[in-house]
Amino acid sequence: MTEIADKNDATSKSQFILYWGDMGSQWGVNRSVAQIHALLYLSTEPLNAEQISAELGIARSNVSNSLKELVGWKLIQRVPVAGDRREHFVAETDVWEMALLIARGRKEREIDPAIRAIDLCVTQAETEVGLDPSVLARMHAMQEFLATADKWSAQMLSVPKSNLAALMKMGNKVLTLLKIGGKKTK
Repeated sequence: MTEIADKNDATSKSQFILYWGDMGSQWGVNRSVAQIHALLYLSTEPLNAEQISAELGIARSNVSNSLKELVGWKLIQRVPVAGDRREHFVAETDVWEMALLIARGRKEREIDPAIRAIDLCVTQAETEVGLDPSVLARMHAMQEFLATADKWSAQMLSVPKSNLAALMKMGNKVLTLLKIGGKKTK
């Protein structure tokens, strides 16, 4: 794990990598994976696994596993470097594209399985004798919520990045337009 002994001597790059690793662990991402992602995100040149291992002080085997995970998320990609047979990696540097890749990945890994599991439970519950009707109603409510969230997510993921950025910058204006927040008029 990357450690900085004295924060006063730390570079902004090393602090960014440390903080990104810490945030990643809070979001359920392995700290090393997040730190490697941060390093590649900030790097102006492709890096190989040995360079990553040396710069972050992370075991080479941990780097290899972390790189596989990041490639799986499509947050980094392999790139050839002339005269070097080793694999080199670069990160997606467009923050909006990164956010969309993470959102798509989380949907595939977390939301889609949850939808399938709840659908199976509801199907079973609908034929289960003696089930309290309120239990089935709560299952239906969760199923409907997940279906609505899934549909909204699909819609948001299809919005062009520039429009999505503009929508997010509107903030409370959207709530006011929908009359669900902001100042109330008489």
